[in-house]
Amino acid sequence: MLTFVSRHCRHKVFNSAWTIDGVPQDKSLFEMIKTTHKTTPDFTVSAYSDNAAVLEGDNANVWAPDYSTGSWKLTPEVVHILTKVETHNHPTAISPFPGAATGSGGEIRDEGAVGRGSTTKAGLSGFWVSDLLIPDNHAPWESDIGRPRHYASSLDIMLEAPIGSARFNNEFGRPALAGVFRTLLTPEESQEGSDVSSVANWRGYHKPIMIAGGLGSVRPQHALKEERYVQEGAHVIVLGGPAMLIGLGGGAASSSAGGESNTDLDFDSVQRGNPEMERRAQMVINTCTALGEHNPIAMIHDVGAGGLSNALPELVKDAGFGGNFELRQVESMDRSMSPLEIWCNEAQERYVLLINADSMNRFTSICRRERCGFSDVGTVISKNEHGATSLILTDRESKEYPRPIDLPMDALFPPKRLLQRDVASKKPTLLPFNAFSSLQKAYGELSGAELFKKAVERVFLMPSVGSKSFLITIGDRSVGGLTVRDQMVGPWQTPVADVAVTATSFHIGTKQKTGEAMAMGEKPTLAMIDPAASARMAIAESLMNIGAADVAGDLRRVKLSANWMAAVNHAGEGAALYEAVRAAMEMCTRLRVSIPVGKDSTSMKASWKNEEDSKNVTAPVSVVISAFSAVRDIRSTWTPQLRRVEDVGETSLMFVDLAEGRRAMGGSALAQSLGAVGDKAPDMKNFDLITDYFDALSQLHRSGVVLAYHDRSDGGLVTTVAEMMFAGRCGVDMMMDGISKSGKPEDIIEAMFNEELGAVFQIRTEDEINFKRCFATCGPPPGLIRKFGVVRSTSKQSLNIRHAGMMFATLDRTEMQQWWSKTSYEMQKIRDNSACAESEFGTISDSADPGITYKLSYSPAENILPITSSITGFFGRIPRVAILREQGVNGHAELAFAFKAAGFEPIDVHMTDVLDGRSLADFTGLAAPGGFSYGDVLGAGQGWAKSILMHDNTRREFAAFFKRPDTFALGVCNGCQMLTRIKELIPGAQDWPNFVDNTSQQFEARYSMVKVHVDKSKPSVFFHGMNGSELPIVVSHGEGRAKFASPNSLQTLTESGMVPLRYIDNRGNVTEQYPYNPNGSPMGVAGVASPDGRVVAMMPHPERTIMADITSYAPPEDVEEWGEFGPWLRMFRSARRWVG
Repeated sequence: MLTFVSRHCRHKVFNSAWTIDGVPQDKSLFEMIKTTHKTTPDFTVSAYSDNAAVLEGDNANVWAPDYSTGSWKLTPEVVHILTKVETHNHPTAISPFPGAATGSGGEIRDEGAVGRGSTTKAGLSGFWVSDLLIPDNHAPWESDIGRPRHYASSLDIMLEAPIGSARFNNEFGRPALAGVFRTLLTPEESQEGSDVSSVANWRGYHKPIMIAGGLGSVRPQHALKEERYVQEGAHVIVLGGPAMLIGLGGGAASSSAGGESNTDLDFDSVQRGNPEMERRAQMVINTCTALGEHNPIAMIHDVGAGGLSNALPELVKDAGFGGNFELRQVESMDRSMSPLEIWCNEAQERYVLLINADSMNRFTSICRRERCGFSDVGTVISKNEHGATSLILTDRESKEYPRPIDLPMDALFPPKRLLQRDVASKKPTLLPFNAFSSLQKAYGELSGAELFKKAVERVFLMPSVGSKSFLITIGDRSVGGLTVRDQMVGPWQTPVADVAVTATSFHIGTKQKTGEAMAMGEKPTLAMIDPAASARMAIAESLMNIGAADVAGDLRRVKLSANWMAAVNHAGEGAALYEAVRAAMEMCTRLRVSIPVGKDSTSMKASWKNEEDSKNVTAPVSVVISAFSAVRDIRSTWTPQLRRVEDVGETSLMFVDLAEGRRAMGGSALAQSLGAVGDKAPDMKNFDLITDYFDALSQLHRSGVVLAYHDRSDGGLVTTVAEMMFAGRCGVDMMMDGISKSGKPEDIIEAMFNEELGAVFQIRTEDEINFKRCFATCGPPPGLIRKFGVVRSTSKQSLNIRHAGMMFATLDRTEMQQWWSKTSYEMQKIRDNSACAESEFGTISDSADPGITYKLSYSPAENILPITSSITGFFGRIPRVAILREQGVNGHAELAFAFKAAGFEPIDVHMTDVLDGRSLADFTGLAAPGGFSYGDVLGAGQGWAKSILMHDNTRREFAAFFKRPDTFALGVCNGCQMLTRIKELIPGAQDWPNFVDNTSQQFEARYSMVKVHVDKSKPSVFFHGMNGSELPIVVSHGEGRAKFASPNSLQTLTESGMVPLRYIDNRGNVTEQYPYNPNGSPMGVAGVASPDGRVVAMMPHPERTIMADITSYAPPEDVEEWGEFGPWLRMFRSARRWVG
């Protein structure tokens, strides 16, 4: 019951009535947030009433197999957008890997449990911790003050939690496309001296923030939870994994400040994740929703905090019924579990559903096919003669308590009574921050230019500023085949993107360009100075970031998720939280931007006692804003990559100063790196200016004049320009005359390191007039827009800063990027194979590296299909390809689409079907997708292979298929691993390798260069006309290193022309060097083929970049030339050509 009524489940703080400094406030926190939706309900389908918010989407396609035939089809339909962002702070502090894993898993379930069933599409994550204290690499601003004994250190959290989150997303099959990483630990009150050993009260994140969020989709007819779909006597179903003795009291434990609760309770409250089970459950949901109006799910809810004790009552309440449940019908892994443990455990990967009686047979059949367990635990109960409903829980195995619960629903969900919170405000003692004098104090009497360089180095080491590469390459960013813009930008895959973008759906033969965008904003360091400014700047940052996408020219379409973290019982923090929420309400209502979804975590404090003293670490009020929007044209997404003079001619850098000249340094990365906070925070109160700015962005997206874009944020203007340089590997000349008033070192440093609102645009010099005209017609004063730099040639990769024609400072691109990458490199070196980390870090200094290129021996726009194939659909049968799934496979949709786009009929085939006797005889092709069959617990692909080899009927079926001369087969990633494990059934494949752990000892998600090698004297089913082509391809695997039984096997394959793909470096050389070769395969082996070329097993993913818009990097002029589809469709068209 404690969990059921906890802050976590009932959001008591946000539903309270507030009195601040003796003055009653007119709204609760939740009422203020709801005001934003009330003011701007436009484009929102559902807010505050479901597991995620539902936003209006665009006309697109639903891509799903037909239930009766298995044939994959595109169904034109509006596709609504889901948005949700959760936190999992407490479990991540206690046990980082499972805490973060189940944080992502729980949020994925939220997106899958909207209305009558939905699905997630793309994810984001974020981590806020105290100082890292990397061994032998302590940063000069860091302090080691200890921690509660049962809390993980910040270093351990960042080594383990991101892996937990990424691994769940990877195994479930959701791309992770955006995120945040910040560290903070500083005395609560400003200190005059440097000795902080006696400080008892600190600001920081000993209790970390772990954010998990994302966007998804739902069909319009399933978007709402409506009582009309639920019939009397409907079955109450628990779908997914069994009850387990884990996660007891999670909601209650997470509602306590660190140190307040029992240590055993803290550890008991942490859940464990099983993404493969969650994938199975999601496949059940997907199959049900693909049935459209015949969807057997009448209502759905996910199981989270409180377990079934919370989920089942909420489910039947939303349906307008009561419920009668039998406890022993709940599937349990441990039969000795007590009734309380069965009812309240928070075992993950479970959903609760209402299925009407006439749909149970179909639902049961779907679950059996997907091998997803479910329990039929009871039925809904109608209202009695008094109009009341009850919740009844029986226990048939208990003689003493056969009915442990029998309560009116009104007792569980009483009318809301506002709790009273009476708080006082408290202003901290803050000292002014002078950047120049602080640098002098730290480094002595160096020249202004030398102090500037020291400041750059110091700031670039800050986790909030520097590279996040070690957090990005561990996460699959392409699964699903709809990722338009991930974090990695440009030919050198630099992690600097402002926004994440996905395409709405697959398409063939249409000009569909719509999509979805998401971006993040957060400024918690400002809350230590001004909580309201912190909220406003977080909102503004999210808008500046999402503005890199073409978000339909209407701010009303941008919707925000607001996650509020605070320690409301700490002196002054309740009032600070109220001030921040009120500022957000006022800003959003003025901008006509609403907040239809969010989450609160109001116990962000860690306390402990040592033998000598006690410590308290309290997080500042931390609002994390995630912005979401429909996208008008995904091809108009801007990135920070500077285009080179050699490619686009003379260009100019334009700075738009939305701070109107203000340069507050409080809460900046430079201040934090010098052990300060400051007393003046950046802010944004001119809301009309933001509206005008977005109007100008809309015009600029349509005009096509912008070549690159990056907002000013953490690290200031110098970071903005440097990151654009890193992405473009070129030099920049900056003219500070219009930005620095006096040109003195102290003035230049303030101008370059303040973090006020602004943005940098790269345009062709000839487009300056058109650029300024866009702003002039939309309202921003022309004085806020100034040319301040030019891009130099590739050979001069340095940042030159001038004032009044005089050189102030010169910084080398290589040296800056090494500073910027060092923290990520040090973390990667500890976590992964250190030699691989060193090898990747070394690539930064290669200024002549040409980056990713496309050198094709064919034209992607060329249709090589025989004329007969285009008329087959009218006069004959389209060749059929079995898209073979095993439990845990997650890359089936994009592989099916690749074959569809090439002229095949893809058919959904589950291994359950084959084991039940379905024949492969009527298929021309067999395609095994990527994923994590059986969670890879037996080794990648092993379980899948064994299910084929160890059943006589399946073994015969597959052997017969491979022997037929008119068939072909393709295995990608997990499918590749499976094929190499059944090579005994594939003629001529005896020398194939197995694929084992990457040399880096880590999952690798990369965009790697490969070269096609085809023996022209032999048939080529998949690579017709592609020989010699060099192009990038998606890599996403943890076990991709080819391991041969003997050196002779590799030699035999190579000499026989059975290695069609090899990893190459950016200069076209076959390589084993990391990261160009992401797994360490000898001689760059990326895939193998049978002697006749009919069977190909490859680790990279050609199917994930089939549409021309779907690529992490391609020159825009190339994409335009390719048309609808990208270069890798040629593989699948080649197979279609071979079939004839």
